[in-house]
Amino acid sequence: MAACKTLIHTSLSSIGSTLRPQFTPLLNLRFSPLLSPNKGLRISQNNVPHRPHASIAAAEAADFEAPPPPTETLDPPESLDTVEHLLTHRDDVVKLMKMERRRRGCGGGGRWFPYLDRFNCGGAYVTSGEILEAVDPIIMDVRKERFRNVVRNRSYSVCLVVEGLGDFGNVSAVFRSADALGIQSVHVLSCDASKRYRENRHVSMGAEKWLDIELWDSTQECFEVLTSRGYRIATTHVGMDAVSIYDMDWSCPTAIVVGNENRGISDEALDLSDLHCSIPMKGMVDSFNVSVAAGILMHHAVCDRTSRLGSHGDLTPEENQILLAEFSLRHSKNSISIAHEYAKRKAALLTPRL
Repeated sequence: MAACKTLIHTSLSSIGSTLRPQFTPLLNLRFSPLLSPNKGLRISQNNVPHRPHASIAAAEAADFEAPPPPTETLDPPESLDTVEHLLTHRDDVVKLMKMERRRRGCGGGGRWFPYLDRFNCGGAYVTSGEILEAVDPIIMDVRKERFRNVVRNRSYSVCLVVEGLGDFGNVSAVFRSADALGIQSVHVLSCDASKRYRENRHVSMGAEKWLDIELWDSTQECFEVLTSRGYRIATTHVGMDAVSIYDMDWSCPTAIVVGNENRGISDEALDLSDLHCSIPMKGMVDSFNVSVAAGILMHHAVCDRTSRLGSHGDLTPEENQILLAEFSLRHSKNSISIAHEYAKRKAALLTPRL
């Protein structure tokens, strides 16, 4: 009887194993290494198409092996706040901006736009169109669409000036608001590094990477340059001569100046400015936190410009393309490497062969 049970059990087990479906993988997928972690995945087997390239030149730029990134980096140690690092290392602020810039005080008689249509690759130059073509394969489509939407709503017609702030946390909050509202240009005047909150590394949320930041030691020099660029200087001040921000025409190029958390705007800035403005207060206190005040000012300026002009963003198609190239270069170090390789190949093609 025991032998019979064993025989039946073995037979049923073999039948079950025969009937159990055997799954075999239909595709053996292997993902090729990428030039950048931001690049989309590409399947390298089974004839699955790769990401399409804009042109043969863009495909060639994607195929070369990018050189190792330079040892010099803008990334501060983890213990430091990025904004604090930038505001105390002037050279790194300059390096943050990639395309060649116009002279500081040369507005050209028209609306101010800071960039020229060229990027210096060690003596060789490439245009914004060439940059966009070269880096197109390494930037994901969703990221490129984000860049386009952001640049479409950017403007240099309103800029922000922060004077003598003693808390980098406030500066970081101001940067974040400027980026969110489409204010591309921010100026920092004599930031006092003696007093600050240490734990503010996440306040800006990386907004400083996408802004044009200029540092100044002299209020007079800053205001003179802004005036030469066509801006009127509006300092925030609670006084009898102050104009309500709701009565101002923000379609006129304007530099908004906010002051120190405790002392407010300096007397020098008040004397050199074109007008004083204020936010009407309805409560018992007579002032906002400086970062809140800056956010209210920029938000109202954007709303007023949208009401008068139809939109806040006012870049021309050429300026739009240049700023798109600027954002693409700031996107990653691989973008810089690819632009330099593109410039080398361009120079090699233009060099006559003997």
